[in-house]
Amino acid sequence: MLLYTKIAPPKVPKRRSRAGCTFCKEKKKKCDERRPQCARCAEKELQCTYEAVKPRQRRKREPLQSGFAQNHGGERESIFDQDEWRESLVDEISESDCLSPMDAKLNAMSPMNFSTTSDNPLSPIDHSPTIYEYGVANDADGIRDVVRRNSNVSVVGQARSLQPDLAMIAPCPVASPTLEFVLPAFSEFSERPNRRALVDHFCNVLSHLIVFREETGNPFQQLVLPLSHRSSPIMNAVYALASAHLEYRGIDTPEKSLYFHNRAIQGLARMIEQQGNVDKTELLAAIMLLVYYEVLVQRGRSSIVDGHLKGALTIMSSSQSESTPASLFLERAFRFYDVITALSLGSAPLSTAPAAGCLIPFPPMDAPAVSPLSNVDTLLGMATTLWPIMHRLSNLLSLKNDIERASRENQASKSAVLRMEFESTSQAIETALTQWEPCLPPNVAIQDGVLVGSSQDNISEQQLLQSILHNALAYRHSAFVYLYRTIYGYPARREVVQKHVHIALIHCVETVTNRGPMGALLWPLFVAACEAISAGDRGLAQSAFAGIDQRQGMTNIGQAWKIVQEVWKKLDEAREDSPEAQDIDLWRRVSAEMGVSIVFG
Repeated sequence: MLLYTKIAPPKVPKRRSRAGCTFCKEKKKKCDERRPQCARCAEKELQCTYEAVKPRQRRKREPLQSGFAQNHGGERESIFDQDEWRESLVDEISESDCLSPMDAKLNAMSPMNFSTTSDNPLSPIDHSPTIYEYGVANDADGIRDVVRRNSNVSVVGQARSLQPDLAMIAPCPVASPTLEFVLPAFSEFSERPNRRALVDHFCNVLSHLIVFREETGNPFQQLVLPLSHRSSPIMNAVYALASAHLEYRGIDTPEKSLYFHNRAIQGLARMIEQQGNVDKTELLAAIMLLVYYEVLVQRGRSSIVDGHLKGALTIMSSSQSESTPASLFLERAFRFYDVITALSLGSAPLSTAPAAGCLIPFPPMDAPAVSPLSNVDTLLGMATTLWPIMHRLSNLLSLKNDIERASRENQASKSAVLRMEFESTSQAIETALTQWEPCLPPNVAIQDGVLVGSSQDNISEQQLLQSILHNALAYRHSAFVYLYRTIYGYPARREVVQKHVHIALIHCVETVTNRGPMGALLWPLFVAACEAISAGDRGLAQSAFAGIDQRQGMTNIGQAWKIVQEVWKKLDEAREDSPEAQDIDLWRRVSAEMGVSIVFG
């Protein structure tokens, strides 16, 4: 007879990581999942690669047996009205709803036309039956698997020339940024599995592709995503951005990016109508996310990017509130796109150029004061001190066009004044580019293009820093190419032009080879590639484009490569002394003929 009964402790569910690197999986070793290189691969000096985590294959159960199965092909339950920040579905979207609200609601905005090519923008829901299951009973252990995973929703891939997995990096675990861990993942954002999958993609894939440093966290997750929980325009902009990225990669989503974009635009217009009763940081976040969306989608509406940037500048200029980390980060994103848009479209930047030494690297939250990445900006990399020079460079083409316009209108005095300003500014920019050096970490120097420590010891995060360094140097040499070709009008075959083309392309290839951040690499790569003449330089350009497209998987990269190929074709067909071969705006003319307007961000 038993005198007492001992209560057995419950079995702990097995938690095995499936997001390890390829080498650790092959050796069946535990991977610490560090990026860009895990400790095991770093120790063995191996290339560390991650594959996208595939959803678990689970045994399907009958709906009556499992309460976790939801069929999204049938009728939807109205369970979304409980949350304040969720809006009811829009029954009808007018053409005016698709315009940037910056034009109608803010001063000094030019009207913009908006057209869509979607076959059915008003019906974003795909009614094909899809069943999502979150967990089933584990018969062996007698427990239910309720361990939170990176993603609880699988999406169906469509056939495409570039497999989506080639363009994706493996997700890494992140916590929900606003609330405590709950099941299923990201359920605090939406009750719909497909929308939770979009938040998952934004956190685990997209946000990592557009920043330079995140040693203590990703700024988009730390600063922007928490704002979305109380602001439907920000939430819809996040959905639109993530959905557009997946659609370009050939992955089908039940609700289309255009639908979320239209809802974000409508919500943004309502926020602007509230005027003083709206949080300016939330308004700025919604606008900048829409800028990222327009640059990613590239439907030929470059003017809407300009309209959004004008709205963002108006908000930043009128805001009297104290700066927050979120507002400072969004302002840095505006400065990046203000210059890149001006360089891409040949227009003048909207903001005034920052003074030399005004910009300092913006770190992630809680980043240590002393770090190998302390001189790296989250969005500008090591080019923080180069950006004021890039800002003044982006204004030269507009100034050059003003001189030509004044000459055609026989305004001699105005033309003389503008020409004097043009010559002095361009010479100052050339001198500044010649003297510029990248911001290096403390006690680190460059020897033969390689970062070395003062004590000859290995530098922490050396491969990442090497890639960021090459990115900044690519900007410097492509800036020379832009200055000599577009501004001075030098022939493409001139020695000084080809010298900087070759060096810029080498730095682009090195950036890709070191597998570092490539979110800001498109402009220097495109500018140098368009002027490449030799087979060797064109081979470098092709290699860099292949690497950046595989890593980033964004629309403007593929379109930029098509323009480069067409430019090469026209240059090869034209005689060396023909007007086409001497055309400094050949790539802009090719872009116009193709009906494409690209912002190289």
